[in-house]
Amino acid sequence: MIRARRARIVATLGPASRGVEKIRELALAGADVFRVNFSHGSHADHARTIDTVRKVEGSVGRPIAVLADLQGPKVRLGEFADGMVRLKIGNHLRLDLKSTPGDASRIGLPHPEIFAALRTGALVLLDDGKVRLRVIKHGHDFADTVIEAGDQLSDHKGLNLPGLAIPIPALTEKDRADLAFALGHGVDWVALSFVQRASDMAELRSLVQGRANVLAKIEKPAALEALDEILDLSQAIMVARGDLGVELAPEEVPVVQKQLVRAARLRGLPVVVATQMLESMTHSPTPTRAEASDVAGAVYEGADALMLSAESAAGDYPVEAVSIMDRIVTRVERDPRWPELMRAEYPVEDADADALVAAARRAAEAASTGCLAAFTTTGQTALRLARERPLQPILALTPNLDTARKLALVWGTEPRVVPELLDPEDLARVAVEQAVAADLADPGQRVLILAGLPMGSPGAANILRIAHAPLR
Repeated sequence: MIRARRARIVATLGPASRGVEKIRELALAGADVFRVNFSHGSHADHARTIDTVRKVEGSVGRPIAVLADLQGPKVRLGEFADGMVRLKIGNHLRLDLKSTPGDASRIGLPHPEIFAALRTGALVLLDDGKVRLRVIKHGHDFADTVIEAGDQLSDHKGLNLPGLAIPIPALTEKDRADLAFALGHGVDWVALSFVQRASDMAELRSLVQGRANVLAKIEKPAALEALDEILDLSQAIMVARGDLGVELAPEEVPVVQKQLVRAARLRGLPVVVATQMLESMTHSPTPTRAEASDVAGAVYEGADALMLSAESAAGDYPVEAVSIMDRIVTRVERDPRWPELMRAEYPVEDADADALVAAARRAAEAASTGCLAAFTTTGQTALRLARERPLQPILALTPNLDTARKLALVWGTEPRVVPELLDPEDLARVAVEQAVAADLADPGQRVLILAGLPMGSPGAANILRIAHAPLR
């Protein structure tokens, strides 16, 4: 089952899409990666979901990646005596550490670290920005604020502090337990939420110990200030526009998205654009025109993958959402101007780039080329090739199923598991067989082969060969 597009689709699984038949439908409709959201559900639920994905993978004939998305720290208010209160702009609202139920004048906030981070004049956003407070006085256990926007507030709403780094770890005790569970069940990618600093990713990597690839979710403005250091410790990033859009002005979000996509592409890191891509399809069988344009914009930027959240996890039309996203991506990639616009987002010629990989991409531009076949043990050769965004498919051939699954997230890459080769003379035969079997090379077309010698040893590709699909 070969994709007719380069950008990949990540579909979140949830109550609307956990069954084996539904997951199979999603995979056939175009989902390449399935996201398991640890903010919801039990370990038993997630175990069944992961097991179901593995069963579906065996039936559809292509590697599928499982992405475990850790919840991260959630800063929430306490409870109100009546469950909710009405607010009036200009009134005061005190936040404090008391556990007693709140009212229209005060509410508990059981996070002393928040009070330590506050500054006079700081903006406090509640309920995804629907309520806006301004700090006028604060201490180690309270903050007096004035209400600038919002008309009501209910129990356990979330809190954001734009422009302030919150001194809390990205990995909570819940996250550590979820991480151990996810690794024990063989997930391929682990996403860390609310990354603010490089040390957050360093801690995650020290716990993962190479058992999965790690992805940094960029959803806090503080992460932008440490972006280079975060990228150094990440194997992919996600542009999580939902929380970014709470703490950034709306006009800043598309600019930051473009900045993050470009930064990841320059490093050859997969980048996922997420949140509200087709939000209206949670309850509608078709997207809005603006949503279709939003998806298309990310494809023109050269993003590796686009993600569906509630649309596929809890919506009424999960399969339709994947199918329509697949159609939008495929249509954009047929646009004659798409290669020019997509490559314009990667304008810098990297002097350190693998010369052989760059040569392979240029050689593949010949009309007689069917695909590029990259033999890879760890996936690095395929990643380097995907960074160059060749217009021909990348057939990633690896003896490791784990590597093949991880590559399911990578732009333009068709991963396949093949037996380990020890004789260089087998390279052309296996590459051509796989390319023909996958319909990636027509009779007489060239297959460009990248591999490293000695065979079976991880390392940079050091040979480039040309083979031809046999004439019938």
